[in-house]
Amino acid sequence: MDPFTLGIIGLAVVVLLIALGVPLAFSIGAVAIVGNILFFDVTRAGIQLYNALFTKGTDYILASVPLFVFMGQLVSVGNIGRDLYDVVYKWFGRVPGGIAVTSVVTSAGFGAVTGVSAASVATVATLSLPEMKRYNYNMRLASGTIASASTLAILVPPSLLMILYGLWTESSIGQLFLAGIVPAAVMSVMFCVYIVVRCMLRPEDGPLGPRFPWAERIRALPKLLPIVIIFGIVMGGIYSGFFTPSEAAGAGCFAVLLLLLLMRRLTWAGLVEAAVATGRITMMIFAIFITVNLFTSFLVLTDVTPRFVNVIAESGLSPYMIMLGIVVMFLVMGMILDPIGMLLLALPFVFPLMMRLGFDPIWFGVVCVILVEIALVTPPVGFNCFILKQVAGDMVELKDVFMGTLPFVIMSLLLVALLVAFPGIALWLPSLFF
Repeated sequence: MDPFTLGIIGLAVVVLLIALGVPLAFSIGAVAIVGNILFFDVTRAGIQLYNALFTKGTDYILASVPLFVFMGQLVSVGNIGRDLYDVVYKWFGRVPGGIAVTSVVTSAGFGAVTGVSAASVATVATLSLPEMKRYNYNMRLASGTIASASTLAILVPPSLLMILYGLWTESSIGQLFLAGIVPAAVMSVMFCVYIVVRCMLRPEDGPLGPRFPWAERIRALPKLLPIVIIFGIVMGGIYSGFFTPSEAAGAGCFAVLLLLLLMRRLTWAGLVEAAVATGRITMMIFAIFITVNLFTSFLVLTDVTPRFVNVIAESGLSPYMIMLGIVVMFLVMGMILDPIGMLLLALPFVFPLMMRLGFDPIWFGVVCVILVEIALVTPPVGFNCFILKQVAGDMVELKDVFMGTLPFVIMSLLLVALLVAFPGIALWLPSLFF
């Protein structure tokens, strides 16, 4: 069989298996192994599998993945997010739509010590959704805000998706972390302004929260110290040159453990829960990462990826039209794939194309993460929406959650357009440090 035909058949089979609900790692791994056997033979296919396991599975930077995941799980079981929410609520709860604004600010702050949006949406929904229900908020606005704001956790450093993007593309993780800060701030401001303006025009959508005296607000500020300390150790250690990203992840884990011990919030049950959750998430990430690497090698061998890049690059379309096509592709992939799988499966095709067209790899990493954020709240998959529905129970219908995220999806796409028009939004901070 012609190698190119074999590659196209393999790609079609992967899409079919994913559509049938077969887990991504099994779908990609099975096709990649069988494809390599047909292309070479059993012995050489085994060598290809060994190379994928060894080259990617032993990457030093990959050690940061379970450490950052564990740090985020410890933060969750230690209720540090609850402290953050309490402080922000006392400062912003009184503005129009104040509880929703509190959810946005809390999600952004929570992302600075977790990097995983699932933990953010579960924590913030548990804290703020009952409060919004009590104040008779429009539940579409309430649920849409929480589901969408929680995606900030994967844009604010340290971001797990940015680590995976950096590993796959061999880009600087330190630069990627810095590149996400300004876009995350811009997105947070856009969300908050939308909420305040909407609730000023329609006060019934987001009534004012309780008023707290200044003395109580100031007394609450020390609760922010754990987050400031953790973020300072991780990010300060990286950019001072004292830590590599992997070492910073280990230092962050140690800092969280020590803080929880000092705060008397570390229980054996909580530690076991965090460790088990970390093991599950890490195994899923590693399985996808390694099998996608094997599948990518198969596509290169069968000339699928090079032909795809050449055809698109030489099509005569402007780089911005191609960029628009990539945005649409990510939105469609988000309907059937989980965020990590979507990112890793798309990169073998889109990253070489973007480099061929002259786009900056750090800038493109930020754009990819924002597109993955959008996929987290768009139907029919919308993982964050399903997590919120599970936490909310009967307080809100799933269709209302999806409808509530629509304005925030539009704002996220607007941010992508701003990044395309003004790449300096993402590249300004990295240019200062590097």
